[in-house]
Amino acid sequence: MKITRLNLYKIQPRWVFLEIETDEGISGWGEPVLEGQAETVMAAVREFSDFLVGKDPGRINDLWNSMVRGQFYHSGPVIMSAVAGIDQALWDLKGKAFGRPVTDLLGGTVRNQMKTYQWVGGDDPRDEIAQIDKLRIEGIDTFKMNGCGALSQIASHRDIDQVMERVHGIRDHFGSAIDFGLDFHGRVSLPMAKVLIKELEQVRPLFVEEPVLPEHWPAYRDLAASTAIPLAAGERAFTRHEFRSILEQGGLSIIQPDLSHAGGITECLKIAAMADAWNVAFAPHCPLGPIALASCLAVDFISPNAILQEQSLGIHYNEGLELTDYAVNKEDFALQEGSISPLPKPGLGVEINKDFVIEQSKIPHNWKNPIWRHLDGSIADW
Repeated sequence: MKITRLNLYKIQPRWVFLEIETDEGISGWGEPVLEGQAETVMAAVREFSDFLVGKDPGRINDLWNSMVRGQFYHSGPVIMSAVAGIDQALWDLKGKAFGRPVTDLLGGTVRNQMKTYQWVGGDDPRDEIAQIDKLRIEGIDTFKMNGCGALSQIASHRDIDQVMERVHGIRDHFGSAIDFGLDFHGRVSLPMAKVLIKELEQVRPLFVEEPVLPEHWPAYRDLAASTAIPLAAGERAFTRHEFRSILEQGGLSIIQPDLSHAGGITECLKIAAMADAWNVAFAPHCPLGPIALASCLAVDFISPNAILQEQSLGIHYNEGLELTDYAVNKEDFALQEGSISPLPKPGLGVEINKDFVIEQSKIPHNWKNPIWRHLDGSIADW
């Protein structure tokens, strides 16, 4: 079998799908995208296509190493996101060629269900109680929301009180009937992270995510030493080498690599196993589409330390189109009380509606993250 063609589709709401075709009529699908820089990643995929066409798609490890170690510049978000989508498509292809789910090729599942969580509240968080009330009817009891909006490097007591009033209101309304994680999104400076995390112990969040910007990861250890709240991070780390440094210095209870940014299944298998050796839980970042989610699940279901899976159903970014709109086998993505079963179809387990993808690619997105500013006009971390 040989690779004959790579097809890229930029589609709403903010995704890119990749189809790798072969001379035997089998195709594999991946999701290479960097939110806000879709065209840049697509250009990187096109550069790799010159190397990939004519190659045996079954030699995933060799192709992965050729794209990463075979280049002078080994990593970074653009290269690793391009590699991630290609890697996903190659695993999808291999599973389809053997007629088996990718989890079978990786040794089989270690669990029957994977717990997911639901996003509520939006970028500048609000209305969480009403959204959670609605979702609880569907049996969902685990959520994630942004911890705050823009926050100054040294915030006023009033700003901190507003955050705490909102979060206390959620806990007071639901008691222990729900769990929720709080994503600081790197918006919070180290001094304010210490203040907020100490205050938040009263409401017992499931975890605090990206307590500080990823470039300040050496602070994770000191923050963790000052609190009983589990800390989570990793969506903006792209290689096992970055995660090795983070794990060695300590501080995180949960790592969250993104299967569409951190080198795909091939690299994230190693990251998950390395975290397991450090007794750190694995909860992949995934506010993206069905192929990215299917790739996450492939690793989740074979990793004993996988605890939670982010998924984008109903997320505030998905205006007009949903995760399952591009899938023929929508029923396989159904949640039972917030958990999902292993996807049963061969490959990654998502059957893409190619005709719908082509139609939607005629009206491609141009999604960019918002630029936030503080009241004094200076740039705020989003």
